[in-house]
Amino acid sequence: MTATILVVDDESNIVELNRMYLENAGYRVITARTGAEALTRIENEHPDLVVLDLMLPGTDGWTVCREVRRRSQVPIIMLTARTEDIDRILGLELGADDYVTKPYNPRELVARVRAVLRRTHPSNEQKETSTILRLGNVTLDPERRIVLVGDEPITLRMKEFDLLHYLMENPGVVLTRERLLSHVWGYDFAGETRTVDVHIAALRRELRNSNITLETVWGLGYKLTGPPLSEERQVPASEEENGAQAKQ
Repeated sequence: MTATILVVDDESNIVELNRMYLENAGYRVITARTGAEALTRIENEHPDLVVLDLMLPGTDGWTVCREVRRRSQVPIIMLTARTEDIDRILGLELGADDYVTKPYNPRELVARVRAVLRRTHPSNEQKETSTILRLGNVTLDPERRIVLVGDEPITLRMKEFDLLHYLMENPGVVLTRERLLSHVWGYDFAGETRTVDVHIAALRRELRNSNITLETVWGLGYKLTGPPLSEERQVPASEEENGAQAKQ
């Protein structure tokens, strides 16, 4: 099925340029010029991905992103002419999946749309080969997108889940920020590794009650490790006594 992309921008030339490139790439494109119109179209038409300009008249993109995340996990790519790190970090913490700074090459936007959709709408083949991962007392089900700490579910944003998934697929392996960007975000962020740090910090908060450790390897990246063996299997005193009697 053809994915539907909602392009939200108040500049007509940008809307039409993005529409042309996305439609040439095979996507169905719908548009909105204001934040209020964007929220209505998301509610009524359920797009597969939203390309959202931040500097909108009236209801701005920050507000739209925050409101969308209260209702939906639809992927969001933010567009802005502002280049400050704090804007990118705030956008990601609000739940955006990617961030593109104006001016940009429309081909780059198409590439990022493809990458985000590939992660969030896996093919049937990918679904069939997905396996449940376990490390320490953490269980991750890729198909149902569920994470348990012990028996308790935790709520992760889309990118936090994808990041934990990749880390759990590579336990004990030191993963550089560049490698995490490539595999989790699916696109070369040209050195914007601060994105990884923001999501690592969020993951650590969510995993605070688990017995796995998300370590910083200074100068390299991060690695996920399980609990010490002594924590994996605590033998009750009664079992130790029974074992000693059996040996006698």
